[in-house]
Formats: sequence, C-alpha cells, structure tokens
Amino acid sequence: MSKIIASAAIRGAHKIATRVEKKYAEVLGKYGPEQEIGFTDTAYYLPIIYAMLGIPVKNLGDCQRVFHRARKLLPPPVHEKYHLPYLAPALDAGMATLFYEEIEEAIRYLEQPDFYLRGEEVTDANLWLGAANDVIMRKRGVEFVDGTAPGFAAVLGAAPDKETAAKIAQELQLKNLYVFMGAASNGKKFSEQLVEAGVQIGWNTRLVSFGPDVSACVFALGFASRAAMAFGGVTPGDFRKNLIYNKDRIFAFVLALGFVSDEWYANAAGAINYGFPVIADTPIPQVLPTGICTYEHVVSNIPHDQMVAKAIEVRGLKVTVTEVPIPLAYGPAFEGERVRGDDIHLECGGGRTQMVEFSVLKRMDEVEDGTIEIVGKDITDVPPGSKLPLAIYVDVAGRQMQEDFLPILERQIHHLVNYAQGLMHIGQRDIAWVRIAKQAVEKGFTLKHIGTILHAMYHKDFGKIVDKVQVTIYTEEQKVMEVLKEARATFKTRDARIAGLADESENTFYSCTLCQSFAPSHVCVVTPERTGLCGAYNWLDCKAAFEINPTGPNQPIEKGPVLEDRLGQWEGVSAFVKQASRGKVEVVSAYSILTNPMTSCGCFECIAAVLDKCNGVMTVDRDYRGETPCGMKFTTLAGSVGGGAVTPGFVGHSKHFIGSRKFIRAEGGIKRLVWMPKQLKEDLREKLNEQGKLLGIENMADKIADETIGITQEDILPFLKGKGHPALTMEPLV
Repeated sequence: MSKIIASAAIRGAHKIATRVEKKYAEVLGKYGPEQEIGFTDTAYYLPIIYAMLGIPVKNLGDCQRVFHRARKLLPPPVHEKYHLPYLAPALDAGMATLFYEEIEEAIRYLEQPDFYLRGEEVTDANLWLGAANDVIMRKRGVEFVDGTAPGFAAVLGAAPDKETAAKIAQELQLKNLYVFMGAASNGKKFSEQLVEAGVQIGWNTRLVSFGPDVSACVFALGFASRAAMAFGGVTPGDFRKNLIYNKDRIFAFVLALGFVSDEWYANAAGAINYGFPVIADTPIPQVLPTGICTYEHVVSNIPHDQMVAKAIEVRGLKVTVTEVPIPLAYGPAFEGERVRGDDIHLECGGGRTQMVEFSVLKRMDEVEDGTIEIVGKDITDVPPGSKLPLAIYVDVAGRQMQEDFLPILERQIHHLVNYAQGLMHIGQRDIAWVRIAKQAVEKGFTLKHIGTILHAMYHKDFGKIVDKVQVTIYTEEQKVMEVLKEARATFKTRDARIAGLADESENTFYSCTLCQSFAPSHVCVVTPERTGLCGAYNWLDCKAAFEINPTGPNQPIEKGPVLEDRLGQWEGVSAFVKQASRGKVEVVSAYSILTNPMTSCGCFECIAAVLDKCNGVMTVDRDYRGETPCGMKFTTLAGSVGGGAVTPGFVGHSKHFIGSRKFIRAEGGIKRLVWMPKQLKEDLREKLNEQGKLLGIENMADKIADETIGITQEDILPFLKGKGHPALTMEPLV
C-alpha cells in the first residue's frame, strides 16, 4: 500500500480519535455513564461496533470498552525514517475510525435529536436522513436480495458543478444503484448540488443524503453491517465473516469527489476493510493490486464522465440495464419519484378521475404484437394541470400463458410505469393513480409510451409465457367506464378463485429462496393458504414465476405423504427444505409456532411470539415501533428470529397469513391470538372476525388486546379475562 495513503489514513484516524474522545468527555460529564445512546428506530445498537466487536453500546458508559479496543487498533503515526507494513496498520486505523465516528454520530443523536430526519424523504429545511431505520432497512434490503438494486455507491464530497453532479447521480440510478452521500468539498455537498439541479433526493429515488460530514460514512457501512447480521445470519462480533460477507455479497464502492483529506483517507481505509474500493477524481496515490477488495483498492484521477463505469468495472458489478424506447430515463431507481403540485402536467385516477388497469388473455390470432392505440385525448392535447379518466387495457397472448397469470402481469404495471423518470404511479386495478410531470412531457413523453413500456418489459420479464402484447389506452370517459365494468366483474371472479384455494386440494407447493443471498439456510415454503412471509409472494405468484423462470428461486415442491397433518408436515416438503438449506434444516411445520417452525430470513412482515402467562400468542408488524408483551420490540425480535433461524416459540409470517385458516393451526389457530398492534388489528378486523366465526367465536377482533390496553402480559390479562378470550380456557401452550 502507498506510504502516502497509509500515513494519511493513520494520521486522519488519530485526528478523529482525539476529537471524539474530547467530545465524549464533555458529554459524559454532562449526562453521566447511564445515559442511553443509539440510532433512532434501529436494531443492532451501533451496528459497526456490534458487528465487529460484539459490544452492544446501550449507554455512554459502554463506549469505554469500545475506546479501549479502538486505541489498541490505532497504529503509531508513520515517520519518514521508519518503514512499516503499510496495509495492515492502515486498515486497522480505518476500522478504529469507524468505531469512533459511530460513537460521534450517536452523541449527535443525543444532543441534537432533530438533526436527522426520520423516514424516507428530505424536506426543504433538512436534507440529512441519518441511519436507516428498520422499516427502511427491511424494505430496501429486499431490493438487494432480488437484484433490483445490485449495489450502492458511497459519494464523498461534491462535483465541480451541479450539472456534473446530476449527471453522475442519474448514471448511477440508471444502473439501479443506490447512492449514499456524505461529506463536503470546498464547502459544497453532493446532495445540495442535486437539489439545486432540480433532482429529487431521498430513499424513494435511491439518492440518500446521510449527513453533511465524512462521518456519515458510518451510516452506509452500518447499513452493510446490519444486512450481514439481519439477512446473512452473521453473529455479532464475528468480524471476519461480516467483512467477507460484505466483500462477496454487498457490491459497493466509494466515489471520492474533490480534495482527499486525512479524515477521508481514514474513512476510505475503513471502507476497504469491507472490500469496497475507492475511485477518486483527483491524482491521489493508487493501490492497484488485488487482495482485500475484489480488484483494485484505490483508483485515482478518473474523469467524471468515466467514474461510474470505472467503479462498476473495479467492483466487479454485474449490472443489467433494460433499454426501453421512450424519451425518458428508465429504471427502478426512479420508482419512488414524486410528482407534485406545479410539476403536474396530467393526473389520472386517485379519486380525481376514474382509472383502471386491466389485462385479458386472448388467442394468438387475436393480438397484434406491439400495437399501441390511444382512444381519446393524449397528453399533447391537454394543457398543464389537466385531469383525464384513464383505462390501460392490455391484451396478452402466449402459448404458455394461463388465466391465473393475469393478476401477476397487472400487478407489475405499478412498477413498470413508475420506472420512467417523471411518472408517479400508485395503486392497482380500479384504484390506480398516475401523475405525469411537465418535464416528462417536455422531453416528448406521451400516453402511448405507457404502452411502449408494457410491451417492452412484458417481453423481457415474462418472455417465457408472453408471446404477444397489445395495449389500448382509453381517455374517453364512456370507454373508461365500459372497461371498468368489465374489469370489476373479472376481479370478483379472480378473487373468488384465489380465496377458494386450499392446501389440501393442491399436491404441489412452491419454494422461495430469493433471500438466500442474505440468509443462506432460509427456505420459504409457499402454500395456497400460507403466503411468503414477506407478503410479496402468494402461491399463484410462485407458480407464475416458475413458469417464467424454471431455474429461478420459486421451485415446485411435491408434498408427498403427510407426516403430521396438524403441524403441516409432509415428507416431500421436509426433504426439499433439507436439500435447499444445505442440511441446516431437516423438518419444517407450516402450521406451528412451537414445533419446527419455518425459517425466517429477515424480510417478514410480522413476527408471532408465544405469551406463556396468557396461554396465547401475540403478533407484531414491522410498522409498529413500541414495546410488546413478549418484552421485545419488533427490531429486537427481528435480530433474534431472522437470518434463516428456526426459533421455537417465534415465527415470521405475512399479514395475510393471520387471516388464514392455517395460521398456527397446530396450537389452536386464531383462538390463540391475544395481542397485536391496534392499527394492524383494524386493518385485519374483517378477516379476524370471519375466521373467528368459523370457529364459533363472534367479534373475535374485539377480544384481542392491543397497545391501548397494555404492553405487558400482566396488563392485558385482565382484559382478556373480561372479554372471555378463548385462549384462557384452552390447553396450556407450554
């Protein structure tokens, strides 16, 4: 490693250590060692420290142990007359830097609780998002699992001007990468340049402004550390496995824009520990041999128009970009873009007008592939700020196409339309809502291009089953209402067919191993009555996915002979899970929380847990942030149950599964449910009462406690007794 880089990194680490320890002494004197610290709404304490050292930093007093370890890592400054083995000391200095900066940022959360925003979007007054909360971590983590986001770029500093910044950001977005931003160069910040250029930033557009200082690097590397623990099952404190996991699975790199200070070098050394190379636009010394990183470690003096391509080459990313023939940038990075107020040229649906999206299966000779027709006014026929009714009618034909696949195709319209820059799409079916920005229209976008998108992407993503696609866009109100009538009749029929499916009537279930890139031993078994625990895949979805990609993550599982009906165990299912988990899991129960419950990856919508004193179970969803009667918040539960673990007494599941006849059937089903968050209960009230009625219980939802009743078993037990909850009279769970 270059002596110049090593010297600067070590020097920077000492500067940061001195600064943080001084600040810590002030804060310790002010608040005392028992003062709690941490990042708001996140699990894993201070995640880099917890991942690498196994130290749960809960309060200021805990920081002393971290400082002790960090000081041991800090090498002495490099002197001219002394030669050192530069690589190892510099990497140690980089890791010590991250420990110090995590504590520094935790102190900032303590002293300035409003410095960082909570949520996914920035405001006019504040651009800094800070540590990703657990809801964001789960939501965005899925994108890294399914390949929607192949990696992330950590951008330090600022471009020479806002135009260059916008160009770099869009190029990264077009490669479907996340962009994590921090630090300043010559008083300028990359995120501020993007705002000045009119670029939307925030988690929704994958342009994430973590913070104004170089210490914001810990939020990016902490995100990677949490991914290894949450989804990869890496044990806290096992730094070697965590770093190897990140090198091999989290494809990231650093773009250093502007003067590289000693503190930047120190943070870059920390990133190199993770296998994340550094690409710089200034002529700093290079580190070209491979070793810690997959390819080069530090590459410098790269022109701005070549930086993204060079970074992707060096990191070894395999990026798939779909070229869609429309006049707008197109890719998943634009899915979260918002079109608001004065930016709107055309708005359809959303309660303003009627909008419906509908697809029908036709014979091959009834569909002219690539034909796109507009019936009614187009965007160019109306002034800015207009509203029109809209029906998107898609005729599909294919030799392998089936009626059951149509809902899956329709569901994709939301994503596929949203991928166009300047379009905002919400909802589906007859409650869809779309806004088209003035900027999109200025670039030549018309309603016909919606058909262009669907034609191109249906052929790309569903080419296995789709041979022909024809799209008709209606904006005449009478025609829209005709489509709406036809669509609603079909939706009713489809829902009845899906609702009527039962596990007993199907001999084939499906696997989902999408999350194995994060949780190697996790195998989700999706049945007609048990959706994937992420809530994103049901049995029909998996069936369609297998037809589309026979070698993909959704494989058919022949049930085979029943081993234990009450538990939901089948010979073929257990054999498949054993093979797919590489022998880590030998038996699974689809319907039990106590006996061989199914593995959980980390993407679950809800977690159920046994409450022994109430002789029942509780469930909590990811959106609920408070305490629960099992003594753990969702974030703590997720850390214990995720990573492909089998944890008797706990099980991850989808929201939809709560309303299934098979929900923990082995333990008594819905009759055992004694507590859940109020909002979740209200969302599922109809299904809860429906399932309760099937078991002879009226108004089941009203018998279930929530946080307004209590958050301990002692608090909710009197309520359960007063309501005559059936769990109290059932046989003991434990």
